[in-house]
Amino acid sequence: MDYRAEAVSPGNAILVYLGGKRVFQYACGYSDWENQIPMTGEEMFNIYSCSKITTVTAGTQLLERGKFLLTDPLYEYIPEFKEMYIKTETGELKKAENFITVGDLFTMTAGFTYNYDTEGFKKAREVTKGRMDTVETIKCVAKDPLSFEPGTRFQYSICHDVLAALISVVSGQKFRDYVQENIFDPLEMKDTTYHHTPETLERLACQYERVAPGSEEYDRLKTQVQGDGSGRVFKNAGKTNQHDLGEEYDNGGAGITTTVSEYVKLMAALANYGVGLNGERILSGYSVNLMRTNRLSGEALKAYAVGQSAGCGYGLGVRTHIDPAKSGVISNLGEFGWSGAAGATALIDPQIGLGVFYVQHMLKPDEKRYLPMLKNVVYSCF
Repeated sequence: MDYRAEAVSPGNAILVYLGGKRVFQYACGYSDWENQIPMTGEEMFNIYSCSKITTVTAGTQLLERGKFLLTDPLYEYIPEFKEMYIKTETGELKKAENFITVGDLFTMTAGFTYNYDTEGFKKAREVTKGRMDTVETIKCVAKDPLSFEPGTRFQYSICHDVLAALISVVSGQKFRDYVQENIFDPLEMKDTTYHHTPETLERLACQYERVAPGSEEYDRLKTQVQGDGSGRVFKNAGKTNQHDLGEEYDNGGAGITTTVSEYVKLMAALANYGVGLNGERILSGYSVNLMRTNRLSGEALKAYAVGQSAGCGYGLGVRTHIDPAKSGVISNLGEFGWSGAAGATALIDPQIGLGVFYVQHMLKPDEKRYLPMLKNVVYSCF
């Protein structure tokens, strides 16, 4: 493998299931570039936003169990969200006309931002004394103004963090405990967790950032790491998950640490219409189909379906393929999944029983390029 500066990452790994059978597994490069430790795929990875697949699966479980409807106002479960305000372009506040619905949380149309430095989060740190209990934190965040009228636009945001809090309120359990009991344990995902321990940090692959040629930092690192002028330069970014807000904040949007062989079990279950590799059912097939049904239209869809999302719609928290002419990729209609900030990526296709989990550990990966290439390579095998 050619480790040029423009390479995807120092290392990557993939595992593919088809029809419930493991058909391909591969790893290359290094989990620790400086010490040249080979990547095996059994390291632990911060999968960031790929965690959202677990969160929306948990939420869809409660939907099919009759615990709420997608049309229910969020305030019926968390009253702090009853009266919301929108910050206009001029900085003024106006009262929102629409209530945030449960469905808005799934589809990123609630009006939230992805900012952990708001007055609401600051208040939560004070109220919880840094523990950042999931539900109490989100109650504080309800005081922050929205960016737009709920239900009218798509904006990537903390919607799935709020969904995690809703799941906790409705189930009467901590979010992590609900997920453990209803997803991780049934699927035998033993190496998947929401909070780092000394053991998980020891097993965690190093995270990297790409350093641009021509910069002073590039020249310094090239001398330290490679020294041969090849351009093989990556900056070690440490092992911290920047979305880790505290020991009690179960981050529904970006909190999971796992291995390739563990997280792919969820992909395989969704690819089999909710039935895991061990025969345990976590969702009905109807729910899986609802999850991968596009829910955006008009300007919301137009704003979403660009870059790596071209030709895709957005279902219950996942991108879903709706137009191959616009996507230009080789995959079935209804193929769905999501990716993370360090390159973890899920591809799921119930039509052919395909469940794929791919990882790298490169922050700010070039998703617009690697994601369609990954799809093309995988589907060309069938």
